[in-house]
Amino acid sequence: MRTPLLFSLLFGLLGAAILIWLGVWQLQRLEWKQDILSNIERRIAAEPAALPEQPDPAADRFLPVVAAGTVFGEEIHVLVSQKNIGAGYRVIAVFETDTGRRILLDRGFIKVDQKAADRPTGAAEVIGNLHWPDEKGSSIPEPDLKAEIWFARDVDAMAAHLNTEALLLVARETSIDNDPVAPLPVDTVGIPNDHLQYALTWFSLALIWILMTFTFVWRARGAQKGTS
Repeated sequence: MRTPLLFSLLFGLLGAAILIWLGVWQLQRLEWKQDILSNIERRIAAEPAALPEQPDPAADRFLPVVAAGTVFGEEIHVLVSQKNIGAGYRVIAVFETDTGRRILLDRGFIKVDQKAADRPTGAAEVIGNLHWPDEKGSSIPEPDLKAEIWFARDVDAMAAHLNTEALLLVARETSIDNDPVAPLPVDTVGIPNDHLQYALTWFSLALIWILMTFTFVWRARGAQKGTS
């Protein structure tokens, strides 16, 4: 095999090796992410504890808690969409604990036409998880306060608007009877985990690269034999 063809073959094999390595690396990242998600799921489903006195957004994210207090009618409505249901709102209400702390309570989902409907309030026990969702990005519009519609759960902004602690409790279940608000508990669905797709992409590119390399070398060798 002449030097140019040997160089082309080596170049092709090197490129394929790099692409395969990237695919293997993504598989390793997949395993790492699955471990993280499993740990989060175990934390979400753990035995509920009392509401921490000084919650930490990093250490207490997803912490399961149980709290007793009063649900008030002061609300924020965050526009969301539910599969097979359509558009609706997350109802973020004021919840005052029995110890006098005012916090945010994510009661769950209502349909669009239920926005102005009366909802039961009053004394309740809530089991759920603390959360500081990262939903506020540059592409998310500011709240439409005139229409009373928000587009993201910005804990600090919601707390300032409703005069509560910057603390969000996402309900898993409540003791409110006949509550029309359907809880949307914390889960791992919204946490990206695309590493398998990335791995398959890199492996596919490696296969294409190898096929192109050997096709080029085979044709080049045939051309050389035809001129010799």
